[in-house]
Amino acid sequence: MLKIAVLYEPSDNTALALDPARVHHKERRQAGSQRRRRGPERRQKLDREEVLEALRKDGYDPFFHELTNEAALLELARTKADLIFNMVEAFAGDDAKEAHVAAFLDLLELRYTGAGPQGLFLAQDKAIAKKIFDFHDIRTPRFAVSYRGRLDHVDDLEFPLIVKPASEDGSVGIDVGAVVHTLREMLERVALIESKFDCPALIEEYIEGREIYVGVLGNDKPNALPIVELDLSKLPKDMPRIAGKEVKWEKGTEAYDVTRSAAAQGLDDSIVSRLQKTAVQVYGALKLRDYGRVDMRLAKDGRIYVIEANPNPWLAPEAELAMAAGLAGRSYAELIGQIVELALARYAA
Repeated sequence: MLKIAVLYEPSDNTALALDPARVHHKERRQAGSQRRRRGPERRQKLDREEVLEALRKDGYDPFFHELTNEAALLELARTKADLIFNMVEAFAGDDAKEAHVAAFLDLLELRYTGAGPQGLFLAQDKAIAKKIFDFHDIRTPRFAVSYRGRLDHVDDLEFPLIVKPASEDGSVGIDVGAVVHTLREMLERVALIESKFDCPALIEEYIEGREIYVGVLGNDKPNALPIVELDLSKLPKDMPRIAGKEVKWEKGTEAYDVTRSAAAQGLDDSIVSRLQKTAVQVYGALKLRDYGRVDMRLAKDGRIYVIEANPNPWLAPEAELAMAAGLAGRSYAELIGQIVELALARYAA
């Protein structure tokens, strides 16, 4: 029976407080906050527990490997696992170290699921990712990057703009104030991002439209899953239509309560095809593997704008990737099993 180690880092999805001395970024998810559960909140299981249970249903012998510290990292060299199911999003509370863990697994010549260090690095730096999109003629909002008074890759931008950290995910650093309408607001927001995160600020044109998520599975011939939409139409009138922290994290607020992800409705077949084709292009351009999710905006004129790509996206049963797999006729256990099979096939090639 194949032994699979479910690898996770304790600052992700847990109530453990982080050691501030070891956190590189100045702001992360609040300690104890859970990823958003869209739909009935019956379960109290963490996503790693759901994955472990699914792996058992698939006939594997899974166990947890908690990446608590350097000793736990080194212990991987002695693991008896045949495959690592990599659910790590950080190391020692530092999101920037996610790719380093994958690189370490490569050094140990361990087999693992999901993106390699190259894909993780490319996707995490949103400015570099957008330059790659431009190279491949993949439409993305026009943008500029600002850091400590220096501007890089300055397009001719038109307000409104959205200003966010260039290297964070999970809507960290994005809230109702992220959309700006004047030069003064933009400069103030850039200064706020740089002081909070000590990283460049990504300034891009705000695209009014539908928030679209497309999951992708595969390697040599990746396939896009059915389209999921985060419906932002019922947000309060004074809030921009963005998936900011109010929507994703602030449970009990109106913004949280009136937004839901579901199968996208009312899309022409041609638009569905273009969205899926674009997602597969992005997946390949950023060298993602096994599974991923691409976030896009569909404007009223039918234009598609790629916002970002998510390697190793959230895998809870209520997450958008599992939702899309369900729309394609896969159970949650089948989705997890397919990710394992895709990873094993890569190493067998």
